[in-house]
Formats: sequence, structure tokens, C-alpha cells
Amino acid sequence: MECGPFLPDSLVLEIFLRLPHDAVLSAGLTCRQWLAVSRDEFLWRELFYSYYRIPRSVPRHPAAVSWYREFKRLFDCIPCVEVQTLKEHSDQVLHLAFSHRGHRFSSCSKDCTVKLWDTERQDGNISLVHSSSMRQFNWGYTQFSQFNADDTLLLVSGVYLGPHHSSSGEIAVISMENYSLLSRVRNKPYDVFGCWLNETHLISGNLHWIGNLTSCSVLWLNKAFQDVESENVNVVKRLFKIQNINASTIRTVMVAHCRRHDNPDLLLDYEAQSQARRQKGQQQQQHQPLLFDLGTSGSEEEDEAEEDEERQREEARCSGLPAGRLPQPTITGLEHIIQSCKNIKIQDLEIETQVAQMMGRTYTKAPDSSLIEPSDPGEGEDKTYLLFTTGSLTYSPHQIGIKLIKPDQMTTCGPVLGEERSSEEFFDSLDHVIDIHGHIIGMGLSPDHRYLYVNSRAWPAGCVISDPMSPPPIAEEIDLHVIDLKSLREERRSLRAHRAFTPNDECFFIFLDVSRDFVASGAEDKHGYIWDRHYNICLARLAHEDVVNSVAFSPADQELLLSASDDSTIKVWRSPRMVRLAQTPARPTRPRSLLSSWLSRNKNSTCPSSVNGKP
Repeated sequence: MECGPFLPDSLVLEIFLRLPHDAVLSAGLTCRQWLAVSRDEFLWRELFYSYYRIPRSVPRHPAAVSWYREFKRLFDCIPCVEVQTLKEHSDQVLHLAFSHRGHRFSSCSKDCTVKLWDTERQDGNISLVHSSSMRQFNWGYTQFSQFNADDTLLLVSGVYLGPHHSSSGEIAVISMENYSLLSRVRNKPYDVFGCWLNETHLISGNLHWIGNLTSCSVLWLNKAFQDVESENVNVVKRLFKIQNINASTIRTVMVAHCRRHDNPDLLLDYEAQSQARRQKGQQQQQHQPLLFDLGTSGSEEEDEAEEDEERQREEARCSGLPAGRLPQPTITGLEHIIQSCKNIKIQDLEIETQVAQMMGRTYTKAPDSSLIEPSDPGEGEDKTYLLFTTGSLTYSPHQIGIKLIKPDQMTTCGPVLGEERSSEEFFDSLDHVIDIHGHIIGMGLSPDHRYLYVNSRAWPAGCVISDPMSPPPIAEEIDLHVIDLKSLREERRSLRAHRAFTPNDECFFIFLDVSRDFVASGAEDKHGYIWDRHYNICLARLAHEDVVNSVAFSPADQELLLSASDDSTIKVWRSPRMVRLAQTPARPTRPRSLLSSWLSRNKNSTCPSSVNGKP
């Protein structure tokens, strides 16, 4: 369609620069000239930087083909439209986890159930598949779940009923074939959560108090099928034993498989991006696949099983305590400390800390230098890191500990449980520590395991901690840090948009999730948030009626996001593009019989029955 006398392209471009972006998107429908100008790269580059308020020093996404499509990706492909609200839980929903295929997800709640949901219904809605109550385990609530690598097993972490400050929990492994219980594993403190090391083995924790402020955390490797194992086969093996000082403990364990680092989903270092493009060359870059597509417990009962008895003896030996004198499992680190420190002088606590540090230096193995030293090409591709939160100054988790898991540690095969070990292995050292200088309240790995995203509430700048029982006040703003696990250093500036209000001694975990292009997190301000990983900008706020505890992207489609809240609901969010496609009726196709008859009628015709001049 033509629009009469043409205006100069420069004038049309100047008009577009003064229009809202949505007007420019529809201006191309006016005429051919306006359509051509409305796709001008200079125009959309200017609109992109001004609308999203991105510093012009930030380059375009390395996989973007045009500024127009990049603008449309951020505007149209963010899962920010609420399409469904799931209300099957009767109490606060604490955690969401997708299967690796994205065909199912699980939800954990304070109603002490874990529910399984189907995401592949033909009508596009999400439906409940199965619900399991964990009351028979004497759990108070379920707090975390995770599918194993082939989606055949589900790890469910729960918290025991008991005193208000109980710290003990348990992990259950459930088969996805018939929803039967395969094993149960003790877990202390409960906010270790637990995680899968591989398809058949999971990691749990146990805590032993040595003094008023000193403890040791033992991390265990457990086989998922403990009920079918022979008494002569190990179903559990000690991975690491790490000393804790100043009332800190190890929490929030997760596993990063570094073999994926050389093929990252996204490079966050702009200089590294430019260098990678130069090395690959223009021809190879053209064949690089795009990163997005616009077109298409009460008290605990003593376990009578033989392996648990052996395990208790081993734990007692590891902690330096005789059998039968294990610490009470229902007292947390914080409550234990508060009770034991009431009548103890500050000077005595300082002496204990000094003695603990001296013991640690004497009885701790040296860290593995291969973690931080550069490796030869091809070496280290199969490295596996164990990541967890810890601390050294106070009881609040303010550091990220990194421990290399060696190949011989990845199965329960080896020495029989309870066999004496060398005194040189009394404590395992941390291979690397990253201090966040604040209270860590959430962690999540990118899909390629290259980057670790960390939610924290910062301490005041320049603060000095003189008493481990009096940590500094924490900020209401939540900072989202980005740590490169290849270089083991923080990348970029921290993301900030979400807030939290709970004080330091009551602070709780807020689960975040990372997709190929986006990162999302819950918050205490009754919203979930979505950021773009490349541009470091907040793109959407997702409203709930109470605290948002967890968010989860579908691994199969990052334009599908779930959020879980204290308002007892799970909300389903899709992108405007997907909503529009779902609402557009399918274009009717011509019946084959009519097409065949038309071809037969025109078979001998002399008229050109062609498209674009081709017969």
C-alpha cells in the first residue's frame, strides 16, 4: 500500500524517534515506506538504549541478529502474564522444582505435602498428577525437592516436628514410576537441603557440636536405593568433614559440573565475548545457533537398621566423641549457642575460638591447588564442585565454600563404613572461599553451571564483627551477585530490585532460578522479579498477596515461569508472545480432496498456474 507523496526517510525517522515504541511497532502497517523506516537499525538501537535505560557501553546480545528483534525479545518474550493460579496447597508454598525435561514439576509446602504437576496437557493448563503427605515421617513440613538427572527419582527434603528451634530434618527419595518410597536419609541441619551428585547418589549433612561456638559438619554420600542393598555393600560414605568456628554451619549444598564451562549458554564478560567472536571468525559466527527464538518431626526415633547404627558409630568417631554421647539432634546451632552462652564470659568464648582455629590449622589437610591453578588444555573438563554456604566471623552464612569432589568420591564403593581412617584426615579444608559480606539468603546455578547467582542482604560498609553472636544489621535491599565458577570471581555489578524485611536472626531462604537468558527471584515485598542476564536490567515484577518464596523456569521453555508464595498459591506466568499464540485460532487448511480436484482441472490448462513465475 502506498501513502501518497513520500516524506524524506530522515524526516520519517525523526518522527519515529519521538513516538512511543509500541507506536513504532505498529507504524509499519501504514505504508511500504514507513515499514522500511520502522525496521531501521539506527532507530531501534536508539529506542533500545533509551527505553530500557541501558548504558551505551553495554554491547548488543552476542546472538542477536538485529536491534529490532532484540527489542522485541525483551518486550514480548518475558513470562510476565499470569495465565493460571494453582490453589491445591493449604499452607505456604516454599519451593518449586522442574524436571529436566520440563514435563513435570514438584511443589513443597508447610502443609507437609509434596505435589507433582503435569505441564504437557493439550489445553495448555497445568494439572495435579500426584500428592504425597509426609506426616507419616513425623515431618513438620516439606521444604525442598529436586529431580535426579534422568527424572526417574525425586529427592524431597523435610523438617522434623519438635521444639520451635529444632534443626533436624530428613531426605526421602521417591520413585517417579510408582511413587514408592525408596530410602530415607537423616539431614542436619535441615537447611543443608540435600542435592543429587548423579543419577543414583545424593548428598546429605550432619552436624556435631565440639564446643559452645565450634562444631564440625560432615557431608555424606548416600545411595538412593538403600532398601535393596546387601549388608555387605556400602549405602553411605563420608565425603568431607569440615570444622566450623564462631557458631557457623554448612548449609545449602549444591553440585556444579564444570564439564559444561567451555560451552556456556551466555558469557557475561563483555571483553570475553568480543574475544570469542574474533577467534571464531565471521563465518563460524553466522552458523552459531541463536539463544532465543522469536518465531516459533516430634523428637527423632532411634533407627534400628544396621547401617544406621554403623553410621552413628562412624559419626561419633569423626567428631571425636565416644559412641553414645552424640549431641542432641533437636537443638539448632543458634539455639544451642544461645542456651550455652548465657552463663559464659566473652573472654571464654574468645579463648574457645582461638583454640578451634589452632586445632583447625593442625588437623586440617591443605586445600586442593588444582582448583585455583590454571589447568592444561583438556584437563579439568570433568571437575565437579560442591558448593555451600558457610561462615567464619558469625553464625549467619556470609561465605560461599567450594570443595572439589574427586572421581573416586562419587560412589559409595570403597572402604567399609566405620573402618578407621588416618588421623591426617581429621578435617577437610575448603578449596576456595568467596566472602559476600552479607547474609546469604539464596543461591542458584545457571543451566550451563558456569555462573552461580547469590541472593544476599548486605552488611554496612566497613563494619567490624567483634562478637560472633552479634552479627551486623542487614539491609532491606537484596543484592543478586553473579560469580563465575571458571575464574572463581564475581562478575558484573550486583542486581538489585527486590527487598526483604526479616531481621538477621530470623532470616529465611528465598529460592531463585536461572534460565538461558533470564534470572528470577522471589522477595518479601510480595513480588517475584525477572532480570535479563546479559543486560543486567530488571524486566518484570510478578505480584502475589504475600512473600514469594520460590520461582522456577521451565527447562524446556524459558517463556514459562512458576512462582510460589506464602499466600498458598502457585502462579503460572507466560510471555505475551505465547499468550497471543495460544489465543490465535489455527488457520484452516484446504481439504486435500479439493486441492486434488483443482490440480486435475488445471492439469492441461495453458494459463500459468505458477508462483513467482515458476511453473
